[in-house]
This record gives sequence, C-alpha cells and structure tokens, in this order.
Amino acid sequence: MRRVGFLAVILLILLAGAQPGRSAEAEAGVGTLVDWPTYHMTKDRAGFSASGPTLPLQQAWTKTLTGAVYGEALVVGSTLIVATEENHVYGLDARTGTQLWDTQLGAPQPGSGLPCGNIDPLGITGTPVYDHATGSVFAVAETRGGNHRLWALSVTDGAKRWVRSLDTQPDRNKLAEQQRPASLVTAGRVITVFGGLAGDCQNYVGYVTSVPTSGKGTINSYAVPTARKGGIWATPGAVQGPNGNVYVASGNGAQLTGAWDMSDSVTELDPVTMARRSVFAPTEWPADNIEDRDLGSMSPAMVPSVGRIVIAGKRGTVFLLRQHLTGVGSEVARLDGCMGFGGAARVRTTVLMPCRGPAAIRELKVGQSTLSWGWTHANVYGSPVIAGDKVYVADRATSDLFVLRLSDGTTIERHPVGNMTHFPSQVVSGDYVFVTSLTGVTAFRGQ
Repeated sequence: MRRVGFLAVILLILLAGAQPGRSAEAEAGVGTLVDWPTYHMTKDRAGFSASGPTLPLQQAWTKTLTGAVYGEALVVGSTLIVATEENHVYGLDARTGTQLWDTQLGAPQPGSGLPCGNIDPLGITGTPVYDHATGSVFAVAETRGGNHRLWALSVTDGAKRWVRSLDTQPDRNKLAEQQRPASLVTAGRVITVFGGLAGDCQNYVGYVTSVPTSGKGTINSYAVPTARKGGIWATPGAVQGPNGNVYVASGNGAQLTGAWDMSDSVTELDPVTMARRSVFAPTEWPADNIEDRDLGSMSPAMVPSVGRIVIAGKRGTVFLLRQHLTGVGSEVARLDGCMGFGGAARVRTTVLMPCRGPAAIRELKVGQSTLSWGWTHANVYGSPVIAGDKVYVADRATSDLFVLRLSDGTTIERHPVGNMTHFPSQVVSGDYVFVTSLTGVTAFRGQ
C-alpha cells in the first residue's frame, strides 16, 4: 500500500509540473505546428492565425539552400516546403531543418537571356500551394527558353506526379513574362497569374490560368484585354472572395487615352472558366498608365464582415470596393496615405497595409462606407501577418524579423535574419516563425 501511495505522489508532482493547455509535444520541448498550405495561410490571403508562439522568440535553426527564396514557405504537418530560384523544391523537417527531400524542376532561365528583369537566375519565384484533396504541392518553374510549367509533386517525398505548360498566350514573348505571384487552389483548380519582368519590356500581357488539380483536362485562361502590359504581379496572387470567385489586380496597360482597356484594375473571375464577372478601375486610370501608378503592386484584401474589398496601388490611394465591381470610378470610398506593395493582413475589420514610399505598416479601419487610419509603424517594409495579438513583419531594409503589438504597432522584439528578397514575408505556424531569404530559410521558436 505504501508503494501505491508513493507512485500516486509522484504522479501528482508530474501533473502539477505540466502547464495546462500545453500539448505533449510542447512539454517535450518539440513545439507545435499548424498547417500553412498557401500564401498568407488561407485562400482569401488574410494572413491571420488565431494564436502564435509564446515570446520571446529564439532562433531554432537556419538552412542554406540552393538558390534564393522569393516566396513564402508552406507548412504541411511537420514538413516545411520551400522553393528556390534554382528550381529546387525542398521538403524539410519544420522543427529541425533536416532535409527530407529535394526535387529539381529543370535548369532555371539565366538572366543573361532575358530582355530585362532583376532576378538571376529566374526559376521558382511565386509561392507554391498545397492541396489537401490530392496531397500535391503545386509549383511553377521557369526553365531555359522562358518556359513556364506547373508541376504537381507528392508532399511526402517530392516525387513528380505531372506537369503542364502555362504558356497559353502564343502571340506574346514568353521570355518577357514572369510568374512572381503565389498560386492558389480553389474549386478543384490551380490558379496561377503572370506579369512582366522588372522594366516592363517587350511584348507581354498580364494573364491568369486555371488548371485542374488532376492535371487532366482543359487549361482555361484570362488575359487583360490590352495591347501590352497590364501585368498581374503582386506577390499574394489571386485572392478568393466569399462568393467563391477569384480577384486579381493588374498593372498599367498600353492604353493612355480614349477607351479603357481594363488595365490598372481589380477583376473578378470565375475560378473554373476564367470568365470575367466584374471589374473596377480608378477614374485616374489614363494617368496611372502614363505614370506607372498601377493597382497591380498589391493584391485585393477581402473584408467579408462588411462585404467590402480594399486595394491600394502605386498612386498612394486606398480604394474601398463592393464585392461586385461596377466599372470605372465605382469605389465606395477612398483615402490617401499608402502606396500598397505586396500582401495585407486582416482580422475582422482591421487591415494592416504594406506601404512603401515611405515604408510603413499602417492600420486601416474599414467600414461599409468608410476608411480611416489607425496606428503607423514607420520604416518597415514587408507583408505582415497577424497571430493572436501580435504582428510579424520581415523587414527588407534591416533584414530583421519584427514582432509588433496589434493594438498599437509598437515593437516588442526584433531578430536578425539575413538579406531578404524584394517583397519579403513570413509564416507563423504554432510555436514557430519561418522567414525565407536570399540564402535559404531561418526558423524561430517561441518559449
């Protein structure tokens, strides 16, 4: 009896030492993970997770990869998926950085063979996407000759399942087309968008493709109906709205006067057929096209609780739009104060805007017919995400990861990462934060 009593006391001590609400993994010092299958976690690109790491953060590991990483990482179970400009797609152990698999998707396009641009070599630039229904990771790789191909890979071992060409515009120069934005899976399709190279050179046009996740069947596409340009290039790519349709923002087109060519726009598309459902442009679209002040520098941000969309381009004006767009000058409201670049983050009716010129993260309060500014955190340039009551921003200027308070934007802590790509972002998954860079990926872990 005394032995039973002794064991009971030991059990009570062990139970008392355990932190309530903590998983067995966390108690063992392993750390929890949450799936992050697409850019900014969800199909609407909200960049919001209900919880995040317990601060302070500490660096867990760093991994040098073959090629620069321009897209976000993905988290599927305990696997971190990272794609590089050398056309490598890696599967890493998210907790340790140990390589699980590495699949190369052909030789990348050398910069010396491009008509313009600022990425060399040019391989996988856009963030891949994971599809739970098929267990496939989809990545778009550019290879020598300017060929753009969509690959389906097994998430377990990186095995190649199928490949399709996305060069659906035969009257354009595919070497002048660039696949920078993230891909999206919705309605059993992989949605991928295209813009031009830095410099807007030669004969290209912004377009969107829709491919069945099975790899079989017709590839549907939509091209901005302009003579040239109209690139769709913001890093979040296509955004799914509450109605199931997808929304894209395009850059300046060739038309400078006269009839509008539907560039400098936000366009709603059917995700399967790619049929245009509605479209918006500012009344200033001719000046935007002349002065390169397009809307394409940021993807639309959905605010479903008030049935609205927020978008800001290089002009520095934020537009509040209805879900069904009704043409030129059809915004509900507008507000000056942000040149939007990259991806926003949203929780309820608060949108954190990625502003540049000057660089800042700005809190935007959104109503059905109103826009107003809240706090501003100046001199930070990146696409934020929200986890609980914290904001995470990978800042390109300082090469640091910032953690801010959601309530007022003040800095809680910051950590060095290394040189970052042009439109940096980060992933917050359970107890971990993953930041990609010009050399690979760095993982931070909470306490």
